[in-house]
Amino acid sequence: MRLEARAVLLGDRLMVDRTGQTGVISTAPFGYRKNDGYVVVFRYGAVVLIGLQDAEEKSVLDELRPEKANPGLVEEERFSIEVRPDQEEGLATNGGIQLKELTAAHVLVLADVLAKSVALARYERETASVFDTIEPAAAALAFGGRIPSDRKAMLQLIGSALLAQHRVSGRIAFAEKPEILWEHPELERFYARLEDEFEIVERGTLLNGKMTVLASVAETFTDMMDTARSARLELLIVLLIVAEIIIAAVTMFRPGI
Repeated sequence: MRLEARAVLLGDRLMVDRTGQTGVISTAPFGYRKNDGYVVVFRYGAVVLIGLQDAEEKSVLDELRPEKANPGLVEEERFSIEVRPDQEEGLATNGGIQLKELTAAHVLVLADVLAKSVALARYERETASVFDTIEPAAAALAFGGRIPSDRKAMLQLIGSALLAQHRVSGRIAFAEKPEILWEHPELERFYARLEDEFEIVERGTLLNGKMTVLASVAETFTDMMDTARSARLELLIVLLIVAEIIIAAVTMFRPGI
């Protein structure tokens, strides 16, 4: 049996109405049966659909999609699953994975990795975009010695980097294993194989490093802008003092003025 797994990042946070749902397989993350397939929803905005038909996928996504979702921010990944009871478990030749059986525990482990992968893909793309934004300012400083003048934009970059860092390390918790492994330690190898295939820890660590660099660069720029502004204020104060001395001297020597 061949199944398709689809991970979609719909937004930064998802709130699910759990009332009336049947076939629940997990509460955190919230997972349930949908006809012959599975749906697993993560609070940080990812949804993993396994073994659903196209119409069923569309129905679930339309139901879960936030009202103010930005279509341009939707991220998606697909992964194939082959269930072969007579074969050994492992990675399939087509890039998917081969299992002897697909249990609810297998679904939750697979969903955890796919959800982390699709969320990391979003933040990798956003981080690359921020690097593209900050590169001209760094080039202007390196070749022309010019400091960026837009302090607000630099502060926004710092805020974006800190927010993304919080999402990756806090919400997604890319280095943490799913709770289902406490109940099914026999799936440790399955999880390790998937985590290695998608390079979850490596990508999360690299992304955190990039965001730290971004925050440091933006902070350096703001410090330089503050220093330049302070120098201008000091020069203005000196000019005012000199002007006041000149006026006082002129008044002293020419009292009729």
